[in-house]
Amino acid sequence: MKKKTSAKKSPSKSISKTTIASRVDVGFGNNLYIRGQGGGLSWDVGTLMKNVSPYEWVWESKTATQTIEYKLIINDELWANGENQFASAEGTSISAPTFDW
Repeated sequence: MKKKTSAKKSPSKSISKTTIASRVDVGFGNNLYIRGQGGGLSWDVGTLMKNVSPYEWVWESKTATQTIEYKLIINDELWANGENQFASAEGTSISAPTFDW
């Protein structure tokens, strides 16, 4: 007779994420991108944000371990007005950027 062994489960570590949300109308047919430093972002190439409603865009990172510095850009060409924004690792940042069209 074989002895049954039970596998012990190691405590699972929950995956934390950093969320950056933007509430802005970028116009029909346009997209909102994010550039920055931290969480896999780059200042050289924008990352397309996910459009979750007509006026809301979201980007998430599961790799951020430090504060993220970022800026939003329409069509990866037109930069948002003002200074760079910051988001804490494992936190949520919500902004309403303005653009000069």
